[in-house]
Amino acid sequence: MAGYIEDRWLKKKPNRDTGKRERTALWGQGKRYRVKGIPGVRDRSFETSEDAKQWLAKAQTDTTRGEFVDPRDGAIPLAQYIEKHWWPSRSDEPSTAAPMRSKIWNHIIPFLGATALRDIDAAVLRAWKTQLLTRVESSTAQVIWIHLSTILEAAVDDGRLVKNPCKASRTVKAPKPAKRKAKAWTRPTVDAVRAGLHDRYRIAVDLGVGLGLRQGEAFGLGEDDLDFDAGVVHVRRQLRWDSKGRPYFCLPKGGKTREVPLSPNLARRVQDHLHRFPSVACTLPWRNPEPPTTELEARQRKPISVRLVLITSQENRINYSKWNELSWRPALAAAGVVKKVGEEAKTYGGRSRRYPVYELSREDMFHVLRHTYASTQLEAGESIMSVSAWLGHASPQTTLTHYAHFMPGAGRRGLAAMDEWFDQDPQPNVPEKSLGASQAQSTPRSRR
Repeated sequence: MAGYIEDRWLKKKPNRDTGKRERTALWGQGKRYRVKGIPGVRDRSFETSEDAKQWLAKAQTDTTRGEFVDPRDGAIPLAQYIEKHWWPSRSDEPSTAAPMRSKIWNHIIPFLGATALRDIDAAVLRAWKTQLLTRVESSTAQVIWIHLSTILEAAVDDGRLVKNPCKASRTVKAPKPAKRKAKAWTRPTVDAVRAGLHDRYRIAVDLGVGLGLRQGEAFGLGEDDLDFDAGVVHVRRQLRWDSKGRPYFCLPKGGKTREVPLSPNLARRVQDHLHRFPSVACTLPWRNPEPPTTELEARQRKPISVRLVLITSQENRINYSKWNELSWRPALAAAGVVKKVGEEAKTYGGRSRRYPVYELSREDMFHVLRHTYASTQLEAGESIMSVSAWLGHASPQTTLTHYAHFMPGAGRRGLAAMDEWFDQDPQPNVPEKSLGASQAQSTPRSRR
């Protein structure tokens, strides 16, 4: 088997005259015994021959199994591994990269960044998880944990760790958010919030409730996406903003386009909106707002023009953050959904003024309209397969997981069938020509 131990302090062959091994020029310097000759494994030195023998045996076995990991490769601090090796190798879309980077640089690197990869064990993870849950909600903590596990899994693939401590530990598990049922608004709440918006923005509520669009999909909807003759809306893109505040178009979440039925009454509302607020052409990069550096990137990021249905009063595309703050939350407050909790000074367009501050309510943001769409469809008896396709979910199971409680009639038909089954007393199982059969046929059925 490949590999051997070299004594750095003594020459390999003994002196012919004395029969003894002579000292080398390294005598007394550094560690005496060095393990060498294992293919793909860096040499390693030890103080004692026993330590060298044990490490050689283990390295030979692990190499044969393809499981060898040099502990020195795991000595790199987590922050250095992320910044120098892991993050530069990522190729995520800006809409994914920005929130991921924010969570890693704010919640992982500041607390675990100085820790060597090989020193991240169950005890370290327990302490970090406990501290993490004091800063963020459990749902956010779960996402951050997934990011850390992904990083450590890459370290395993890179030969820096033997196993991923996030998965190997029995005593520390990923944070689990409390299971909450998706919330849907009632018709009066929808109407009240809609009334609280500027007239040009009210159609956003209709698109959310009537088509189940996400906010970015509603803001990226083009007039050409509306097929009034066929009664269908093509959901082909969303409007996103990167971490530097630059807008761009990209595919809907999951990279899935879809078609959603357009009801006649909603179609009339959209046509009326377009008559009063005509669509405006908007040209933005596709997929990534960064300037291209290669011909391939230039093709991939080639700007596209869309006549947007929803635009600002300045006839521009909508910045979702400002819209949420200046339009959506005030409409929620006007409808009594949230309360005003204070004021703060802000500057927009070079003008400073005081703006109201409202209580935070994530479950009452634009996405609740999508939940309302799902609840309306399912309560009307629409199939889970159809609703899943219209929502653009990865599978009907995803839809069922989120919206099963919106199906109050689920199980009633089966229950009725079972009740009808047991509406009759069981009949004796006797041959048709037997005396018992004739008696059974002549005996009237009793009812429960």
